[in-house]
Amino acid sequence: MDVRTGGCNCGAVRFTAEGDLRPVIYCHCSQCRRQTGHYYACTNLPATKLSIEGEDEITWYAASPQGRRGFCRHCGSALFWREIGADDISVMAGVFDGAPGLVGGSHIFVADKGDYYEIDDGLPVFAAWPPAAEPS
Repeated sequence: MDVRTGGCNCGAVRFTAEGDLRPVIYCHCSQCRRQTGHYYACTNLPATKLSIEGEDEITWYAASPQGRRGFCRHCGSALFWREIGADDISVMAGVFDGAPGLVGGSHIFVADKGDYYEIDDGLPVFAAWPPAAEPS
């Protein structure tokens, strides 16, 4: 079983992810761009396969009726996104230690993307949610 570790910039939050990770989804929605200054790149896994040290150092922001964003309350590192009531949790691709072996999957909410960059990596693009991933 694959085991990967990661954490925030200051080290107050550390995590271990066990098992397979979904290909990276790049979210270009206006909320992701505002929080990160660009776009989100995240993978996901069942929440039961993610153990977090320093969980009390995470602040959860209700970004929309569908989901919450988890970030370190000390350094502000964006760490997680979780759909309300979902069994899975998304983990930002850039917070893993070393080379976690992630691969790109698709781009979502490209209708909201910034006008200062192009998407030219050949991955599937969706104006909003991909049909199979729409939140309930």
